[in-house]
Amino acid sequence: MIRLSKRMSKALRHQPERVGLTLDPAGWVPVTDLLTALGISEADMLEVVARNDKNRFTIVGDRIRANQGHSVEVDLGLPTATPPDQLFHGTVAQHLDDIMRDGLRPMSRHDVHLSPDRETARRVGARRGRPLVLTVDARAMHENGHEFRLSANGVWLTQHVPASYLATP
Repeated sequence: MIRLSKRMSKALRHQPERVGLTLDPAGWVPVTDLLTALGISEADMLEVVARNDKNRFTIVGDRIRANQGHSVEVDLGLPTATPPDQLFHGTVAQHLDDIMRDGLRPMSRHDVHLSPDRETARRVGARRGRPLVLTVDARAMHENGHEFRLSANGVWLTQHVPASYLATP
């Protein structure tokens, strides 16, 4: 299931053309197209969608898309939202100096991804080694005009987090 989830993510977030898919402007693709492109069963796809701990995918009617994390151009149509006072970002120590100099940048994605709680951020950071969780002063950012959007799976998105809004543990 993990392998299939990664294949689905690659097809729906990063390289749809590699498997012959064309995402619509909002990132949607017909479920049947995804099944054919990946050579998988509907049951396996539905299991991945249901069991994915990060709720990476959404199915509406006969279409599916990734909830966020795209490196290809899409407009998820998420409205701006008022964030909680604090959000969190999981990383590893080797990136800390760059982050504290340049802030959090989206890198190859469209937005910076922020977690609503420390534990989720810790799990995100743990994918790359020993995790380090940064605290984001989201309230101050919002008050200073930075926009936030909330994805369908609870991940907060923003274009950039300047270093002045970050606190280390």
